[in-house]
Amino acid sequence: MRWMALALLALSVCAANNASAQAVGSQSWIPNLAGIYRCVNHCLGPGVVRSTQRGRALTLIDPSGRPASAWIGTPGHIWTAWQEGAVYSPDGFTIQFTSGTVWVLLEPTPVPGTVW
Repeated sequence: MRWMALALLALSVCAANNASAQAVGSQSWIPNLAGIYRCVNHCLGPGVVRSTQRGRALTLIDPSGRPASAWIGTPGHIWTAWQEGAVYSPDGFTIQFTSGTVWVLLEPTPVPGTVW
């Protein structure tokens, strides 16, 4: 019985690492949110969405072509000049706005100096 408890403890230690337990807003680095996204919920029109990034500053262009500046505030959160907030997934593949609009990454823009 003691061996079983030790084995269970060892498995739980291996399973509880930072990557598996990470939630929105808990990451400490600035993610790369630049790329081409597709709007999948509450869209203003068909087409793709573009995002460019320099540090914490973003430029967003919605499907109707309306641009807006935005910035990464607290980890996991974006604030836009559209007077709307958003949260992004830890991997940067999904952006969800307070209005219910959801963007999903189609094609990331590589960061200079990285290998893809």
